[in-house]
Amino acid sequence: MDYKKSNAPSSTVTRDMMDLCSDTGNVYETVSIIGKRANQISVEIKSDLSKKLQEFASYNDNLEEVFENREQIEISRYYEKLPKPTLIAAQEYLEGKIYYRNPSKEKEKLQ
Repeated sequence: MDYKKSNAPSSTVTRDMMDLCSDTGNVYETVSIIGKRANQISVEIKSDLSKKLQEFASYNDNLEEVFENREQIEISRYYEKLPKPTLIAAQEYLEGKIYYRNPSKEKEKLQ
């Protein structure tokens, strides 16, 4: 997933919940789907940031030496400016990019 090129807004957006839950018919199920996807995106962003910051890691145990690396600060600022995972997940849901299924509903259809 390329969250860097996402067209999700970077600030909070008011949404019509009835439009948002038109696929599932249940507001809580829709929020659960978006929340689970937001957790996945958050883990992905965190691991990506950790990999990039690992390059600058210093393994000295001396607390007096604190190095401010300009590249490290710029990377951190870039990730802070990205849209929040919940906004990215909501945008993906609206665009139909999230695959989801409800096993209990599938079980009811089989019976």
